[in-house]
Amino acid sequence: MKILDSLKERRTYYNINKQLPVDEIKVFDLVKQATELVPDSFNMKSSRVIVVTGEKQDKLWDNIYDTFEGMVAREKIDSFKNGYGTILYFYDQNVVKGLQEQYSIYADRFPEWASQSSGMLQISIWSGLRELGIGASLQHYNPVIDEMVKKMFDLPDSYILNAQMPFGGIGAQPEPKPAEDISKRVKIVK
Repeated sequence: MKILDSLKERRTYYNINKQLPVDEIKVFDLVKQATELVPDSFNMKSSRVIVVTGEKQDKLWDNIYDTFEGMVAREKIDSFKNGYGTILYFYDQNVVKGLQEQYSIYADRFPEWASQSSGMLQISIWSGLRELGIGASLQHYNPVIDEMVKKMFDLPDSYILNAQMPFGGIGAQPEPKPAEDISKRVKIVK
């Protein structure tokens, strides 16, 4: 699949289930390879990823619901819990701090660059999942869930949670995307 085709197929799938169209090993391999291949500034390798499946998948979303104390609809949380798994995206603040000390002229930029790298990793994995016939969405329940996630997975304080990506078999296709006047966002200059 070509990159633009992959990006066209990548959509926000809310109706997902626990039936993957491929062996879970293919998902794990995708995550590992993308994490290794996606570039970042100064080759800092700050991205950290946790793939949660099985009973931990269900427990994660139950804990997210509990953390919000009912302020997020149970149905919405359950739509993510119904998936096969969730990919948690972080960057390691210790890596960022080390580079801030080493290259002080860029110190204020490293957190932003770490987030940019995480974003590239997210779209790469999201598109890769879709190539495998898997649906996913990108969620941002952080920072409310940060401490719960660190405790649940015994993570260091230096891990900064960026996003959560529930994924699974596709239960239903999303509505078609409306056409956009891209000239409002892209300017070509010669």
